[in-house]
Amino acid sequence: MADAQELDVINYFIDEAGDPVLFDRRGKKVLVGEEGTSKYFILGKLLVDDCDALRDSLNQLRGNLLADPYFRKVESMKPERQKTAVMFHARNDLPEVRREVFSLLLKSNVRFYAVVRNKLDLVNFVRQQTDADPNYRYRENDLYDTLTRHLFNKLRRTADEVNLIFASRGKSNRNAALRKALAEAEQDFEQKFGFARKHTVNIQAKLSKEDACLQACDYFLWALQRHFEMGESRFIELMWPQVGEIHDLDITQGSRRGAFYTQQNPLVPQDE
Repeated sequence: MADAQELDVINYFIDEAGDPVLFDRRGKKVLVGEEGTSKYFILGKLLVDDCDALRDSLNQLRGNLLADPYFRKVESMKPERQKTAVMFHARNDLPEVRREVFSLLLKSNVRFYAVVRNKLDLVNFVRQQTDADPNYRYRENDLYDTLTRHLFNKLRRTADEVNLIFASRGKSNRNAALRKALAEAEQDFEQKFGFARKHTVNIQAKLSKEDACLQACDYFLWALQRHFEMGESRFIELMWPQVGEIHDLDITQGSRRGAFYTQQNPLVPQDE
């Protein structure tokens, strides 16, 4: 058995974009696409080769930006606002800040993977299930389960130890659902490929402000979300050199359902 110093370690940072909401509280009205409810739900993971180096680079960049007189009166840069002054978050950051973060990430040794679910297609599936079984009820954890299994059951680089750091949302049931889905993903992998991965898996939930690597994952997710939600593709196009794979579960191509977008088969821009 290898010594601890010789262990091959993989670090994934996992976050989400969008929300799992489909219906109102009565389970009748479809809310997908209405204000405050997303059209897609995306689960992504960022493979980071050198976590400490990426953290140091992002934290140093944030410090430099906060010290820049250009941003002195910007609300999101004020500590009391608990936004960019505390952490990078693409939705809250100024365009000038986003450009700096994206430029840094393009120079980093990272690789982004994501699974995308079209929630309107999911609504149709839920209705079919309800018609077949009146006792069926959609659970938001089911969506986490599905995307987590797709995100982690593929044949990729293996290691002695895999660290999975999830962005915590303060929902214990969410974290439990992801842990359960990871175990099921390992079962899927063994059935599909005929052998079990022997690595040790360490799972941890952290707030994004506690780890700059989670903030980096957020940036990739934001770029991908802009493509799917708003048809604005320039951000994910910019970051495409750092993308490993995007799995769209619902797109239909001919008779096939689902598609994998990679370096050899990139996403088709929607804003041209």
